[in-house]
Parts: sequence; C-alpha cells; structure tokens
Amino acid sequence: MLKIGVLGAGHLGKIHLNCIKQIEKYELVGFYDQDKNTAERVATESGVKNFADIDELIDSVDVVDIVTPTIAHFACASKAIEKGKNVFIEKPIVATVDEANKLIALAKKANVKVQVGHVERFNPAFIAAEPHICDPVFIEVHRLALYNPRGCDVPVVLDLTVHDIDILLTIVKSPIKSINASGVSIVSPTPDIITARLEFENGAVANLTTSRISLKNMRKFRLFQKGAYITMDFMEKKSEIVRVEDVNGVPGPFDMTLDLPDGSTKKISVEELATDQINAIKTELERFHDAIVTNTEPPVTIEDGVDVLKVAYMILDEIEKHQDLLKKHLK
Repeated sequence: MLKIGVLGAGHLGKIHLNCIKQIEKYELVGFYDQDKNTAERVATESGVKNFADIDELIDSVDVVDIVTPTIAHFACASKAIEKGKNVFIEKPIVATVDEANKLIALAKKANVKVQVGHVERFNPAFIAAEPHICDPVFIEVHRLALYNPRGCDVPVVLDLTVHDIDILLTIVKSPIKSINASGVSIVSPTPDIITARLEFENGAVANLTTSRISLKNMRKFRLFQKGAYITMDFMEKKSEIVRVEDVNGVPGPFDMTLDLPDGSTKKISVEELATDQINAIKTELERFHDAIVTNTEPPVTIEDGVDVLKVAYMILDEIEKHQDLLKKHLK
C-alpha cells in the first residue's frame, strides 16, 4: 500500500482528500496547507491529520498529491521530486514553460513517476467516445462557466481551456500549424473570455471558446469526421454519434434519410453511447497508483502536461498580439 499526502486543502484539495479516503490502495497519511485556519478546519471536518511542516509530510509518504494554487506547483513538485517522491500534480502542470522544462529534467534525474491532473481524460463521456474517434477534421468546443473568483489568479486559458487543449492533443495526431486567438478581460486583469482557432498540419481545424463569466455552465465537444458527427457533453457525462450510412433496401418508415444531389439516398442513425458513471478524480488517482506499482507510464504524463502548457501559452501570445492591435486601432 502506497502512502500518500496532499499539499493544498482548498476546494479541490478537499475533493482529493475525500477521493483518496475511498481508495483502498492508498494510505492517506495527511495533508499540508500553509493557511493555518484552513488546515485546522479541514482537519476537523475530514478527520485527516494536518501537518504543520511541508517537509515532514513529504518525508512521510511515497506519493505527493499537489492541489495548491498554480503559482506554487513548481516549488512543491520540485521539492517532492528532489526527495525521490512520486508526484501527482493538478493542471496546469506549472505556471510557466520554463518551469515545466525544469520539472521534466528533475523528474528524469530522480527517476520518479509524475502524472498531471487533466481530469477530462477520465470523464465517462470521453472514455465512451474515444474508441469511435478517427481523424476528425473539424472540432468545436465550448467551455462556459459561471463566475467564480477562485480561478482568477491565472488567465482563463490556464484555468479552463487547458482541459480542452489536452483532449485536442489526445485525439488529433498531428502537430499544430497555426493559431489565431483573441480574448477580453472583464472582471480580472487577464482574459476572462477567449476564442481560439487551431489549425493542424493534417488539415484538422478546432475552434475553442472559453468563458468564466457566463450565465450558464457548458462543457461540450463536437467533432466531425468522415461519415460521423460525435458529441461529448463533459458536464452531463454523455456522448452520442450521428452516422451517415448507406441504405440497404427500402428505408423503414421511421428512418431519417437524406436524398443527395447524385440521386443516392443515405440514412442517418443516432446512437447514444453507454457510459460508466465513474468518479473521474478518483479514477485518475487510482490509475496513478497502478502506474507506480507496475512501473508503467502514467496515463497523463509529465510530457503531456508540458505540451498542453506550451499550446496554452501560444494561445495567450496570440491574444496579446490581438489586444495590442486593438489598442493601436483605438488610438
């Protein structure tokens, strides 16, 4: 049984603590949070030991689960890795690409496992749809959220869009050719609403829209590929496939058909995919345990996390260029 400790006891940290308590493969040793009032309250509520010293906790475990604010990810992860501990680190992996490259070097030198918390990989909607995804050519993504000041310490791209970047890089097996993006700051110093168009070298195109000041919540992926349209609703944890198929014989009275210009007829079928309603955070932590004990690659590697961060900063760079252009135009 692996001993695990959690760094950070905020909103997401408490969720991690509750999930780990349900995983028999781990022994939850305790947690650390630099805010003493938060730490004491969470210790009372959860019944989990609160460590007053971060080094004492890290020294007591085999696995360190980092759920601190993004700005502290590198300091916490590097400290744990240098002590030879396996590290699960919430997204985004760190705050900057420079920190990410340094973390890769540290992890290789220490020969430890690192997994990044891109949790949508474990969403039932994606798990159900992934086997059916084959060379998508057009992808449209909307991730909209009600305002919550908790995530405003970083641009919305690093807070929310990274989820969708990770899924895109997982399903589109091609390098990015170009990015166009724009964004607007409404309630925080950095962009709260962004839109980005990513073009891949294989011809695939993806349009991303992200907002953290929406009037409703939405997390939807829509993708088109040859003969099929696939939708993934990450919030509802549902997926379906709409296929265009040849008609064999005479269409049934309830079949949806298309009469094409060449005189042929196609049939439209709609299939809702079966999904297992699993806890995605609990599942990703279980999979990290299994990667450690079997000495295999974690399902979301440190390199995956770095690739996502690089694309996120490419989008941020394009947004900054667009904002500079607007400023010149408005002068």
